[in-house]
Amino acid sequence: MNEAIVTKGLTKYYGKARGIIDVDLAVSRGEVFGFLGPNGAGKTTTIRLLMDLIRPTSGTASVLGIDPQKDGARVRSSIGYLPSDFGTYSSMTARKYLHTLLDMMGHQGDNRIEEVAKRIQLDLDRRIKDFSRGNRQKVGIVSCFMHTPPLIIMDEPTSGLDPLMQQEFYKMVLEEKRAGRTVFLSSHILAEVEAICDRVAIIKDGRILVTENISAFKKKTGKVMTVSFNERVDPSRFSSIPGVSHVEEDGDHTLKMTVSSNINALIKEIARYDIEDLDYEELSLERMFLRYYEDDGGEGR
Repeated sequence: MNEAIVTKGLTKYYGKARGIIDVDLAVSRGEVFGFLGPNGAGKTTTIRLLMDLIRPTSGTASVLGIDPQKDGARVRSSIGYLPSDFGTYSSMTARKYLHTLLDMMGHQGDNRIEEVAKRIQLDLDRRIKDFSRGNRQKVGIVSCFMHTPPLIIMDEPTSGLDPLMQQEFYKMVLEEKRAGRTVFLSSHILAEVEAICDRVAIIKDGRILVTENISAFKKKTGKVMTVSFNERVDPSRFSSIPGVSHVEEDGDHTLKMTVSSNINALIKEIARYDIEDLDYEELSLERMFLRYYEDDGGEGR
């Protein structure tokens, strides 16, 4: 089986309240997959369904070829999982907690507790209740990597980490990918998704808006051109060109626009004016993300 995660028509209602609706996902083995959306979009609901922590209203899911509804315990023991609201036995030391977790999972092989803890500067012999929020998050990260699972599922994994530890975490994720393992992570931090993910799905109001390879996603969405003129220019002269969108004034004599095609026609129109400066850059994932939300009729919940 080539997919580590597959969902088809996965739907969850909490009474009459929307959780997720008809979510279709296919996450390949050996890829880093980003699940993007603001708070309330449905990211955590989807992950909890994959873990069989809640049951769907309709639809199906498969995790490592296992139906979570039929064998949720096997799913949970086969993967590394970090929930968004990670909690532990606070009276234990980090070392005691992690070894207890391994025993509960029935793990028989070597573990990487010491190795991973050293990399993210976690003191294993302190009691968890004495940790800061960031250090508690580190305990959760070690719990995901310590038994070298084939699949890691993480919900907002870098919450509470300082920038240096975030960078170390990114290195660890990419090492898992090179080893052929799969990482599925939800996030609202677009820079981290752009840095480490192969593909991304954007969810809004419980529905998937798009699933795309990040490089193809950028190519499809376009680039940003910023043009400074030596005179005031009517933005409508550019917004009417096919392939040019989101034309905005950025000061009296500067226009910023998104260009996805028809660059020749755009250059010809620009050449009609006296130009002071021109810049052409990739559209950041953050701007792409916001565009999808704006074009779909507003921000997600």
